[in-house]
Amino acid sequence: MSITERVAPEPPRVEDEVVLSRRELVVLANLSEDVTLEQVAARLFVTRNTVKSQLRSIYRKLGVSTRSEAVAWARANGVSDR
Repeated sequence: MSITERVAPEPPRVEDEVVLSRRELVVLANLSEDVTLEQVAARLFVTRNTVKSQLRSIYRKLGVSTRSEAVAWARANGVSDR
């Protein structure tokens, strides 16, 4: 490839449909700004680390990095009624 040749940048990716597992949906529905991971874990009869792992997966799939962004996504998509 010569210096004068340029490769066109790829067009921006259109977001694929977000597919969350049944358990991820349950965790997301129980997530709100005012509950701790321990409280979510106790409600779901799992450990705090299990909830943390599921949240990491949810954040990755949604393309978010904070709880408030995940909660906002859940509300906007009818996952959470809180």
